Amino acid sequence: MNPKQRVDQQPAFVLHTYPWRETSLIVEAFSRDYGRIALVAKGARRPMSAMRGVIMAFQPLLVDWSGGGEIKTLVRAEWRGGQPLLGGQGLMCGYYLNELLVRLTAREDPHPALFDAYAAALSSLGRNESAAPILRRFELGLLRELGYGLGLENEVDSDRAVDPAAQYVYIIEKGPTPAGEGTEGMPVVDGQVLLDMARDDFSRTETLAQSKALLRMLINHYLGGQPLQSRRVLKEFQEL
Repeated sequence: MNPKQRVDQQPAFVLHTYPWRETSLIVEAFSRDYGRIALVAKGARRPMSAMRGVIMAFQPLLVDWSGGGEIKTLVRAEWRGGQPLLGGQGLMCGYYLNELLVRLTAREDPHPALFDAYAAALSSLGRNESAAPILRRFELGLLRELGYGLGLENEVDSDRAVDPAAQYVYIIEKGPTPAGEGTEGMPVVDGQVLLDMARDDFSRTETLAQSKALLRMLINHYLGGQPLQSRRVLKEFQEL
């Protein structure tokens, strides 16, 4: 990005905010055309600030910013509307999606398709649709968009298509390999589940359950084993 560039009317979502100095905020935002960016919202914590009621997570915004360096200056934020407020489990799921984006995406690395997938996930959560398929579809899309090609339809080191009736283990950064000798103790996934995931079809109960375990293993790997705070909170919420 040009150090002196001014960006106007950029679709974005707030992922995270934290106080900066006495009256301002640092805003981690996810923009459609510029990726994840850090913005300083000067005076946003003042009671009469025009930004105070606009800088909200999970709400579609149009934002203007300027400046260079790692942290830009937020000039203006406008609420676009059309997104119901999240509550309950939907809210916890939203925090999980935000933490994934903060932890796994690089700043100023554009991912328009991922932005659209995130907006679609929030919209579905806002309509109180079943959370599990929404999360699995977003997790899978996130890994694909970040370049972690999953190769779900073909066996490792082979041009053979995955057999829907067979069982497999998934080798990270390689792909599916038939379960058998030498794969004991590794999570097993049905071939049909792999094919369902390749089609983004999470309608079967077996696919939801096995894809959750597989995607969690992959995400944990790319997080370097560091735990997600939102995952722990979501689990506690579900237990309640």
